[in-house]
Amino acid sequence: MTDHPAYETITVETPAEGVGVVRFNRPKALNALNAQMTGEAFTALEMFDRDPAIGCMILTGSDRAFAAGADIKEMHGKTAIDMAIHDTTDWSRLTRIGKPIIAVVSGVALGGGCEIAMTCDMIVASETALFGQPEINLGILPGAGGTQRLTHAVGKALAMEIILTDRRLTAEEALRYGLVNRVAPLETYFQEAVELAKQVASRSQVASRLAKQAVNKAFELGLADGLDYEKRLFYLLFASEDKAEGMSAFVEKRPAVWKHK
Repeated sequence: MTDHPAYETITVETPAEGVGVVRFNRPKALNALNAQMTGEAFTALEMFDRDPAIGCMILTGSDRAFAAGADIKEMHGKTAIDMAIHDTTDWSRLTRIGKPIIAVVSGVALGGGCEIAMTCDMIVASETALFGQPEINLGILPGAGGTQRLTHAVGKALAMEIILTDRRLTAEEALRYGLVNRVAPLETYFQEAVELAKQVASRSQVASRLAKQAVNKAFELGLADGLDYEKRLFYLLFASEDKAEGMSAFVEKRPAVWKHK
């Protein structure tokens, strides 16, 4: 297991075999996303990504707030050039992490909080979760993927309403419209997310990484190009030791023992 440095705005833990958890920890600010906290979170996730003992990661906050948005105090007074050079909402590091990440959301996930949750691969929500993009109230628009990922998730009409009128989605609405994977009671939502992460972590890390890549490409490519991309990754996995082990285990009717190679 990789040793993590001391962090000031996040905590890390490994609550189950193969599962790494990064938790936002700015309670007085309802986990508003400033440069320090996102930087520490991305560093911790990258370390888990390199750790062979970890197969799936969770990004979460507190019961009260996943993240209430970007830290407006940090952006207030900045010019367009300031933002272009030092964009505190540039979360491209998160998109480069290879292992699956589950956002576990309770309470508010607004603005940047909603966007960073959508940047993850799956979302598990407590019944108290509330999703929204209130940037219009500040005279700006979502700038960390909200206009794009939200539209892909819930469709143009609803995304327009959420972004233009500050409509908030409850956890049940988010589930109905396909924004989240599942909703659970406040008392059990985190453990249910850990169980989901354990399921992901129990599979071949090589196959999981490439499967994640293939699904994400569906948002970038047309169908024909996407199918070609999928097929190339499918063939590539036939060169892995895990493919040989997985198929042998199936034929021999025994559990697979993955080498993640």
